[in-house]
Amino acid sequence: MKKTIVIVAVFVIISCYGTTEVRSDASDHRYKEGDPVPLYANKVGPFHNPSETYRYFDLPFCSSGLVTEKKEALGEVLNGDRLVSAPYKLDFKKDKDTEVACKRKLSKDDVAHFRNAVQKDYYFQMYYDDLPIWGFIGKVEKEGKVDPSEYKYFLFKHIQFDISYNKDRVIEIMAHMDPQSLVDLTEDKEVEAEFMYTVKWKETEIPFEKRMEKYSQSSSLPHHLEIHWFSIINSCVTVLLLTGFLATILMRVLKNDFMKYAQDEEAADDQEETGWKYIHGDVFRFPKYKSLFAAALGSGSQLFTLTVFIFMLALVGVFYPYNRGALFTALVVIYALTSGIAGYTASSFYCQLEGKNWVRNLLLTGCLFCGPLFLTFCFLNTVAIAYSATAALPFGTIVVIVLIWTLVTSPLLVLGGIAGKNSKAEFQAPCRTTKYPREIPPLPWYRSTLPQMAMAGFLPFSAIYIELYYIFASVWGHRIYTIYSILFIVFIILLIVTAFITVALTYFQLAAEDHEWWWRSFLCGGSTGLFIYGYCLYYYYARSDMSGFMQTSFFFGYMACICYGFFLMLGAVGFRASLLFVRHIYRSIKCE
Repeated sequence: MKKTIVIVAVFVIISCYGTTEVRSDASDHRYKEGDPVPLYANKVGPFHNPSETYRYFDLPFCSSGLVTEKKEALGEVLNGDRLVSAPYKLDFKKDKDTEVACKRKLSKDDVAHFRNAVQKDYYFQMYYDDLPIWGFIGKVEKEGKVDPSEYKYFLFKHIQFDISYNKDRVIEIMAHMDPQSLVDLTEDKEVEAEFMYTVKWKETEIPFEKRMEKYSQSSSLPHHLEIHWFSIINSCVTVLLLTGFLATILMRVLKNDFMKYAQDEEAADDQEETGWKYIHGDVFRFPKYKSLFAAALGSGSQLFTLTVFIFMLALVGVFYPYNRGALFTALVVIYALTSGIAGYTASSFYCQLEGKNWVRNLLLTGCLFCGPLFLTFCFLNTVAIAYSATAALPFGTIVVIVLIWTLVTSPLLVLGGIAGKNSKAEFQAPCRTTKYPREIPPLPWYRSTLPQMAMAGFLPFSAIYIELYYIFASVWGHRIYTIYSILFIVFIILLIVTAFITVALTYFQLAAEDHEWWWRSFLCGGSTGLFIYGYCLYYYYARSDMSGFMQTSFFFGYMACICYGFFLMLGAVGFRASLLFVRHIYRSIKCE
């Protein structure tokens, strides 16, 4: 098993770096004065709708020549990148002053198209020697005007590039739009547009190895770090108070229970038992829908492994800012390679629960997470195609993903399932299970499943909600998140709180003589995923300016899949913790 994990880790790192191998070589290229340096136009789109992006030339920009497309890796395509040659020529160390890139006569439709884009705060993104460039395509003049029909719309037609170099390498690039050089788009009439650019080169002492640091510093500013550390301290205090409280309560209660049960054994045998010992003959009775339970446990274990590997890659520096598509590549590759873990866990546990149809269980495991994700993707990809957005995956990319699922994910799932079936492991129960189940006594409403899930999910969510904002602002906005060490600490805190709160609720459930704890522990552990989805509603309406059918569909669609993944992963963690706890307490008493 250890060898397998090492092989997976090495393969993933090679894959993630491999997808950017060509790009890294290009970035590391040394230039001579006058050499052409590649400049690619990537995409345009509304600033507040990060998923709604379009190809650069979907807007009627002019081109200085034949537009060529750059070949992209799988992760870049999944990220919505569509790089094409830009109309500007920025040769190494060659200054240019107000040079004309190209001219175009804008028709009435072109003017209306540009005006609509400016009204929606469209921005553009380019890459110069693999360094990102952003800028707005125009501006709206609102000064002194109340009626929106009186607003004036302008298109920027002059861009200035300030480029820094160190010896024979490009270090930094900034783009500034000239606020005086404008094209009036207010009226529907034909306009002559002359797109110009200026290039200024200057030398810098910043070494090539540190040229990406400025992009990661925005998330490491002192006031941001203070908030992150406040979040960590707040979470740690929550964990310490919770774990200390629960440990004290449970140790004291369990100690009293053990003493009571020891005295009861010395006393008369006909004395009626109460509490969790009373149900020792039912506590290890296998749950209903055992195939679904084993499949959920297997999928949750796979997603937990996936998350750990992603953190490992993040901590060793694979996901540096603007390493285009590295995260998506890692997610696809690691998910495919860890499918054997899902198959092994689900199949072995299903056989321990004396399940017979292990093939059906394996199919259920393979579809439990991928099924909803595939259906969501089909709907959202259709929406993206209807909008002609770059988020729509090309047919070739879909074929590649299907082949990965068919040739890698499915075989590994089957191999893991066969290994799990042949493991011949038996379920370790300290107490024998009686032939007939005891009747569960009537319980108050707050001991039912939904209130318990609400209680179980609130505390873990409260430990992570501050960090959630920064993650959302990065994934669904334009912030850069690079403080993976803090995020990893928050993840560890989340696991600890989830495990402790689930164990505590399981104990109170058993103390109330309710022996159906299997599904309850899984649902309580995973309920944090539901709270995260509730936070999505708050973030969308209160903290973001996202709008439109496409952006709304992408946000709630993909967040539903992510929260469902969290539900399965934390559910598996909660159940494993509860199982260890239940085995421990029943092993500590004498069960007849």
